[in-house]
Amino acid sequence: MAKDDLRILLVEDHPFQLRATQYLLESYGFTQLTATDSAKGAVDEMLGAVQPFDILLCDQCLPDLTGLDLVQFASHRGMIRQAILLSSLTSIELDGLEKKATQHGLPLLGYLTKPLKQTEFRNLLTLASL
Repeated sequence: MAKDDLRILLVEDHPFQLRATQYLLESYGFTQLTATDSAKGAVDEMLGAVQPFDILLCDQCLPDLTGLDLVQFASHRGMIRQAILLSSLTSIELDGLEKKATQHGLPLLGYLTKPLKQTEFRNLLTLASL
């Protein structure tokens, strides 16, 4: 799937991080990008979508729901195909979340530390089964 066809839902509660990540993704050539600042906003976007998002790119530490809980909610309802967590947590904490996602059969491609780096993002996308 071409990157301009990839439908990405970005969820980040910090306004600066949201804008910066959105700008980076657009500069990388991703044009089908929907951004929101909360899990509630993400659920609203997913409910209003005609088809599932290809990638849920989500901050782990949202104030209204954890990123992993949002992945679980969305994947069990067929609202997303794959997910990537964004976080500034330690790699040990993130490895634990990745293990939990695997145990629950969630479509988590992995995690990325903030700020988003193009090569790491693209490497995770190569794992996507879209």
